[in-house]
Amino acid sequence: MNNCFDEYNKKLVTADEAVKVIKSGDWIDYPLVLCAANELEKALSKRKNELEDIKFRSTMSVWPRYCIETDPDGLHFCWNSWHFSNADRKNATKGLAYYIPMKFSEQVAMTRNIHTDIFMVTVSPMDKHGYFSFGAASSASWASIENARYVMLEVNTNMPRVLGGNQECIHISQIDYVVESSNPPLPELAPVQPSPVENIIAEHIINRMRNGSCLQLGIGGIPSAVGSLVAHSDLKDLGVHSEMYVDAFVDMTLADKITGACKNIDKYKQVFNFAFGTRRMYDFMDDNPGLASYSVDYVNSSEIISRNDNVVSINACLEVDLFGQVCSESIGPRQISGTGGQLDFVEGAFKSKGGQSFLCIPSTFENKDGETVSNIKAILTPGAIVTDPRTTTHMLVTEYGVGNLKGKSTWERAETLINIAHPRFRDELIKEAQKMNIWRKTNRIY
Repeated sequence: MNNCFDEYNKKLVTADEAVKVIKSGDWIDYPLVLCAANELEKALSKRKNELEDIKFRSTMSVWPRYCIETDPDGLHFCWNSWHFSNADRKNATKGLAYYIPMKFSEQVAMTRNIHTDIFMVTVSPMDKHGYFSFGAASSASWASIENARYVMLEVNTNMPRVLGGNQECIHISQIDYVVESSNPPLPELAPVQPSPVENIIAEHIINRMRNGSCLQLGIGGIPSAVGSLVAHSDLKDLGVHSEMYVDAFVDMTLADKITGACKNIDKYKQVFNFAFGTRRMYDFMDDNPGLASYSVDYVNSSEIISRNDNVVSINACLEVDLFGQVCSESIGPRQISGTGGQLDFVEGAFKSKGGQSFLCIPSTFENKDGETVSNIKAILTPGAIVTDPRTTTHMLVTEYGVGNLKGKSTWERAETLINIAHPRFRDELIKEAQKMNIWRKTNRIY
């Protein structure tokens, strides 16, 4: 036991000392969200004038991006993201951040096949055995570590110690530098109050859930609404196998709705890949044996997802066309978020025995000119990214109902989608469907 603490002290340096090994042209990898570097990057930003062509790969930035702030012209640092956060999106608009297209389940394989020089990660404090927990995200960390020339840990006592199933921790012998941070509070995701429309959409989903369903929830108002409704429902023995861990799972657990008793794999465990929420949730996760953090190639594998019965996957989207193509990540060509793991769970849930994949969307939105526009369109907005091809789309949900697209022809799909569109736009959509020859004279609207 003493040996690991001796090794810790030998590798303990300041952030300024650690980043001295970074040289021009290096690629620096971060894990996602809370686990990205903070004070290490701040130290690196001080070296701006000494360095050129430093390239970052990250996912959903939530810490300050000091290197971008100190290099507003992008002459020294280049930011690249597997999935945009609000901050990434704003920086992309300024030409200071770039999107890396990916399906999240493939990030581990892709990371193993691309060049990495430095890996920086925020971790929880070392335990008596010499292990640091990756805390709120295991993702593809070990793939980066295996490639990196240097591995740097930034210890933050606010990071929860999260138990896991694989690749959730790292030993002191496997790293190069330890930096003890000033322990800033972890960024939090403010709770989202569901809108009346989102509550109606959530009710449609709850009515189709069964005892023993295994849940995956995305981010936003609808998952929050689902969590609240489940907590007050008669459902029981639910399981969790989810890319993202959110506060709604805490609410359902404390209401005794989640036991994992009906899961076929990882029985009794709430399985996830990364977490982002409130301090209450981080405290709930800390050293909790009921939770298990896994690498993303396990959590998001459609084959692994499908091993559990009655998987219910709930995600949001931005627009859908009458062919069933779904865009969840861009407005036209402007990248908003990313493909992430949505497609993985759309496919995995459908393959599950009794599984249901729900893609949720309000029927309309108000554009910047104050006009009400349909989110169900004849064709997607030019430049829109197809997140879920029409071949994979299962259930589409609006406040007007649930449309099952699997096994339906083009005219049946058009009818199904128009039935759950806002009534104000149905006649217009029928005319467009007729022009595209996907409307039969026998079609009807209910």
